[in-house]
Amino acid sequence: MSKDPFKPPASYEAALEELEQLVQVIESGQLPLEQLLAGYQRGAELLNFCRGKLEAVEHQIKVLDEGALKPWTPQ
Repeated sequence: MSKDPFKPPASYEAALEELEQLVQVIESGQLPLEQLLAGYQRGAELLNFCRGKLEAVEHQIKVLDEGALKPWTPQ
C-alpha cells in the first residue's frame, strides 16, 4: 500500500489494478489494524473513482445513441 491515499489514479485501468492488489493484501490478513483501515479507505476511494468513470462512459454512450440504448445481441 505504498500509493498516496489521496492521489487519484491515472486511469480506470490503473485504479482497477490497484484495487485488485489492495484486496489481495487485505484478504491476506497480515496487516495491522491501522493499515487495514487505511487500505479499506483507499479501496473505497478507488471504487468511487471506477464507478464515476463507468457512469461517465455510460452517459457518453447514451448521448451518442441519442438517449436510446439498444440491447446487445450476439451476431
